[in-house]
This record gives sequence, C-alpha cells and structure tokens, in this order.
Amino acid sequence: MEPIQTVHLFPVLDEHLLALLRGLRPEQWELPTVAPRWRVRDVALHLLDGNLRALSMLRDGYFGQAPAVTDYAGIVQFLDGLNSSWVQAGQRLSPAVITWLLELSGPEYNQLLASLDPQAPAAFSVAWAGELESRNWFHVARDYTEKWHHQQQIRQAVGEEQALLKAELYHPFLQTCLRAWPWHYRHVAAPEGTQLGLCITGEGGGDWHLRRQENAWQLEEYEATEPSARITLDGSVAWRLFTKSLPRAAAEQYVHLEGDPALTEPFFSLLTIMG
Repeated sequence: MEPIQTVHLFPVLDEHLLALLRGLRPEQWELPTVAPRWRVRDVALHLLDGNLRALSMLRDGYFGQAPAVTDYAGIVQFLDGLNSSWVQAGQRLSPAVITWLLELSGPEYNQLLASLDPQAPAAFSVAWAGELESRNWFHVARDYTEKWHHQQQIRQAVGEEQALLKAELYHPFLQTCLRAWPWHYRHVAAPEGTQLGLCITGEGGGDWHLRRQENAWQLEEYEATEPSARITLDGSVAWRLFTKSLPRAAAEQYVHLEGDPALTEPFFSLLTIMG
C-alpha cells in the first residue's frame, strides 16, 4: 500500500489543541479521561513531553536514558516509567504554562518532522505493526496517531469530540492504525484467498479488507468482494478500540459481526499503541 501522508496535518492538530486548551475552565483541567489514572492536565503534559522528547532525540541527538531491556515488554515498561515520572513532575505547572509550552514547542516539532526524508530509515520502528525497521513516513504517521488520540482523550473528557472526527483528520488516523492489522492476524489461520472485510462508519471511516496470502495476511483499502467474514465498526468509537480504552464488553454494542468468529474475534484486541 502507498505511504500515508500526515506531516501536513500536525499544525492543524496543534491549532485545534491550543484553541481547546485556551477555552477550558480550571475545573475541566481536572476531569478524568479514558486514559487510566490521567486527567485532562496529565494528557496535555504527555503531549508536551512528546514534543520535547522528539526534539531532544531526533533534532539534538540527545537520547538521555536508555531501557535496560530492549524487547517489546521491556520497552513498554520503560516508556510507562518515563511517562509517569514526567506527568508527576508536571504537576507543578499551571494550565497556562502547559499551554504556552505546547504553543512554543509545537512549531519546532512540526518543522523537525517536515525535514525528515520520508523514505529514509526512521530512528524508531513501528513495533505495534511488527516492523523491526520503519521508514520515516510511517514513524511520522505513528506520531500522528499519538497526537490525534491523546487530543481526542481530552476532547472526550470535556465533550468536544467532533472536531477531530472530520475525514481530513480522522481517516489518516484510521489508515495508520490499520497497518497493524495484518501483523495482529499473523497467527490467524485461513485458506489462501480468504477475505475478511471491515467497514468503519462515519465521515472519516471507509472500507478495508484482509486477504490471506500464502504465508501472511495482506491489507487493502477497499471493500472485500467475497468476504468470509465481515466487521462493521462504529467510527465514533473506533479510535478507542485501537488505543485500549474501549473494553471488550463495551465494544460489542458498537460492532456488528458476520461470518466465522475465528476471523472476527481477534479484531477486538487490535492494539496500535505501545502497551
């Protein structure tokens, strides 16, 4: 499939984020989000950390701490520790300072991403898609999904979700997340040629399908012609399913399944974050 172009959307996301944060009342900064243990202010701090950490590593070549264990589980644990310590330290910052630092660092971060050769090897692979080495365009698209879903966590908490569900911003998020689907299904057995269709409803949604090849599943972005099974997912919550904030039991009311359960059931655990 073709590379997903997202670098031009980061300034748009930032505009939406800053406008949202500037309009929040003090009590709204303290509202809980779907991110476990994180309030609105904590998610905003995490977004700021993303800007500053990327600039330190990719622009300045300063990587600071390194994980002691470099397998997937070790890296997840390491990142969880970094995220937690940053958010804890950030409790001394006011909402106005957090917003100001996001406004200050955002353009530098966006300029850094725009300077990367899209086809050159990325500093970090997209591990949740099963890649040991990724191109910069995929690294940037992965960062886009991070920026998008964390802002949406804030928006969901304060009742302002619709801005990011527009096709211009939501469809690239879904496209990127679904690049993990073939890897996620690598252990799902099926005869060669089997098709599994997916329809995500709503303005930013679309049709995708997996086709079983000899040794792997292949992803295509169009409606399956003869699917053995089909999944229809409510677009308003698809982002939550892919980012571990929609439990399996709660997801059932938003998903319609047809066909072989052995093909549809693994979809509920598709994960597009490190966790």
